[in-house]
Amino acid sequence: MAYDGKLLARARGELEKIKAANSAEEQRRRDSLYASIPSLERTETSMRLQMIELAKLVISGKPDTAERIAELREENTALRERRKALITGAGHPEDYLEPICSCTLCNDTGIYKNRVCECLDKLYKNEITKELAPLLRDSNASFETFNLNYYGAEPGRMGMSDRVFMKSVFDSCKDYAAGFSKSSENVLMQGSTGVGKTFLSACIARVIAGKGFSVCYETTVSALEAFELQRFARDAETADDAAKRVRRMLDCDLLILDDLGTEMVTSLTASALYTLINSRLNSALPMIISTNCTDEELAKRYTPQICSRLAGSFKHLPFAGKDIRKIMKEG
Repeated sequence: MAYDGKLLARARGELEKIKAANSAEEQRRRDSLYASIPSLERTETSMRLQMIELAKLVISGKPDTAERIAELREENTALRERRKALITGAGHPEDYLEPICSCTLCNDTGIYKNRVCECLDKLYKNEITKELAPLLRDSNASFETFNLNYYGAEPGRMGMSDRVFMKSVFDSCKDYAAGFSKSSENVLMQGSTGVGKTFLSACIARVIAGKGFSVCYETTVSALEAFELQRFARDAETADDAAKRVRRMLDCDLLILDDLGTEMVTSLTASALYTLINSRLNSALPMIISTNCTDEELAKRYTPQICSRLAGSFKHLPFAGKDIRKIMKEG
């Protein structure tokens, strides 16, 4: 995985906060025990002085130090037993004063086997997910607050009401979020404006991000603009920032691409859209794409290559109902 340096730095900053909190807790524990058991502090001081002397003797390599080294080791063992007895006697586990590490793999260094540790990778993904702010700006966007009463109860398509139909869509979205993995299927949400596509995308994103997966949200216009800027921006900083956004879109665990069909279609945008969709398909990384366009309208707007992938590699999830924003305003 290619890491965005800026986001990785922010993730490392979060790891440093975790280390600082652990260090503060270590000191609190030590101060508390030293205050209640003064002999414990004296014992630990003796142990440190012994270890210093032992290290000096070992480094010196002098043959006449062997007897003293053996004595120090024996004394240190006795002090460790005394230390253990003092700590457990106070009602604490024997490792109560050992260094506290949140990650047992890397000991909170962020590096494991010369690679980014999974703990730092998770923090990095959290930083990616913070970019979800535009999608989650409505703090009420959750499955618990989704209101089916905005959908009509009168019979509609195939004798089924919009409310019953959307209950099925809602259940599909909820199941998708609950069972999400990096091998989850791609979803194409289709329906007219204001029927809940973005809202349910936000519900899915909230659950999946809460599980520690990286979720990237972009409107189609914004996503394709990033592709364009990385190639044609006049200054290097803008191009670099755009390239990092593109890389996040290509690498994140779940990409949510909103409002497909609202962008101006040119040869450049069509090429960028194909690259984005095809690259993620080749990497087997799931996408959720929402659009107001019907299959026929998609076929008119996009190349056969794009339409072929949308048709063959995505689960189509049609939405029903009337514009909820208008209903809310009228109500």
